[in-house]
Amino acid sequence: MAQNEDNNGMMYLLAGFGLGAIVGAAAGLLFAPKAGEEVREELGTKAKELQGRTKEWIAEQKAKKASLASTDEVGA
Repeated sequence: MAQNEDNNGMMYLLAGFGLGAIVGAAAGLLFAPKAGEEVREELGTKAKELQGRTKEWIAEQKAKKASLASTDEVGA
């Protein structure tokens, strides 16, 4: 039970770092001395890239969870 709570804490920590990185990157892009069209294009590109990474990460987490669940069932 304690290990599960540690894993949840780590997930929240990583999510916090990820959110901070996203906010920081967006702020950097918005305050950069570029034309509005360039900034919008760059934001769109970064958003699509982030969406792809997020989908990959979610798929990995689901696979890990399924793997752990099947391991637990076999061991029980």
